[in-house]
Amino acid sequence: MFKNFWYAVEFTERVGRTPVQVVCLGQRLVLYRTAAGRVACLSDLCAHRGAALSGGTVVGETIECPYHGWRFGADGGCLRIPANPPGRAIPPKARVDAYPVEERYGFVWVYLGDLPEADRPPIPEWPEFGDLVQDGGTFRAVTGEYLWHSNYERILENGCDIAHTPFVHAGSFGNPERPEVEDYALDETEWSAFATVRLHPPAAKGLWSRLYRTSGSLAERPPVTVSAGWMLPNMIKLHVRLPLGNMIIYDTNIPVDANTTLVKWVALRDFFTGSWADANARKRVLKIFGQDAPVVDAVRPELLPADLGAELHLKSDLVSVAYRRRRRQLADLGWLVGPADTIDGGATGRDAVVIASPGRRNVPELARAWAQKSRDAVPTASPDNESTLTTADFAGKDSA
Repeated sequence: MFKNFWYAVEFTERVGRTPVQVVCLGQRLVLYRTAAGRVACLSDLCAHRGAALSGGTVVGETIECPYHGWRFGADGGCLRIPANPPGRAIPPKARVDAYPVEERYGFVWVYLGDLPEADRPPIPEWPEFGDLVQDGGTFRAVTGEYLWHSNYERILENGCDIAHTPFVHAGSFGNPERPEVEDYALDETEWSAFATVRLHPPAAKGLWSRLYRTSGSLAERPPVTVSAGWMLPNMIKLHVRLPLGNMIIYDTNIPVDANTTLVKWVALRDFFTGSWADANARKRVLKIFGQDAPVVDAVRPELLPADLGAELHLKSDLVSVAYRRRRRQLADLGWLVGPADTIDGGATGRDAVVIASPGRRNVPELARAWAQKSRDAVPTASPDNESTLTTADFAGKDSA
C-alpha cells in the first residue's frame, strides 16, 4: 500500500453534516462537511483518549468527540476542551492529523501523505465527466460498490489483464474460441499505463442478437476495441468501444487492509442514456465483479511479489509488468506504508496505521505534537510501576 497519493474514498453525495468513517490504507478516517459546505478529513482518533471522532457530532466548522466533547477544526487543531476551566490554554499537542481534500468526479479525494503541494502526484484525469447527460452532455453515469476479499493490487492487475477475459468472462463478453491477445504498444506516463487491443466477442444472445441480425440471419459480431489500464495509486479504467457506442468504467480500489478491498465504481455509457437502462448497466458491472472475485480471492500469494521475476510474464502482460516496475520505483522512494506509519498495538496485536499529514511537515515546532503516532513519544510505566510522567508532561497549564 502506498502513501503520498490522492485516494477517492467516498461518493461526495454521501458526505454531509453527519460524520462518516472510511478506512483506507488500514487507517480510519472521518469525513464531514463544515457549515461552510467544505469537506474535512481527519484521522478518526481523538488525541485525548483515542475515541472515534466519527461517533461524534459536527458543530459549526468543527467535529465534537463523543467521549469528552473536545472539538477539532478542519485543520486538526483542538478548539475547545469542556473540562478546562476558563482561562486555561489548549495545549499544542491537542490536535489530530488533517488531510487535504478535493471533490471531483462525484468523489471525495483525500491526500494521504505529507509531501508539499508542489510535489504531490496529480489526481487522475477523468475527461468524460465534463460531458455528462445531467449537464447537457453525452454520457450517462451509474455508480456502485463491491467488497473484495483480495489485495487491491491483485484486483488492479486483474482489471488490466486482457488475457483473462475469454475464460473468466466466457459466455458473457469473453470468447474462449478466440483467446489470442494481439501485440500492443503501451500508452504509458509517469502515473498510468494503458493497453488497447481488439477482442472478438462471442455470438450475441437474447435481445442483443437482434442488434446484429442482417438479412434475416445472425452476422458475425465485429471485433471490439478495448482499452484497459491503471492509474496510480489504485484505479482501473476500462473503455469498451461497442457498435452501439462507448462503455467506460472507472474503479477506485480502496485498500481497507492488506486483504480487503472496497471498490467504488462509476460506469458511463453514451447509448441507451435513459434512466430505464440504469438497472441493467449496474447488473452488468456487478456480474463482471461476481465472475472475477472468486478467481482473484483464491490467488496465491495474496500479495504481489516484490521481485519482478517471482512470477512468469508474457508479452500480453506488459501493462501489468509496467505497474510492477513503477511500484518498485515508488518503494525505493520510501512511499510504501510501513512500520514508521504504524502505532504498535502491544499485547493486543491490534496495530493501527496513521499516515503523517502535511501539518507535521508544515509546522516543525509541533513535530512531537502527534503523541499518539510515535512509539517513543508515548509515556510508559517504569519498571517499579511508578509513572514516568512529570508535572511538565501535563498539558494545558493555566494561561497567565
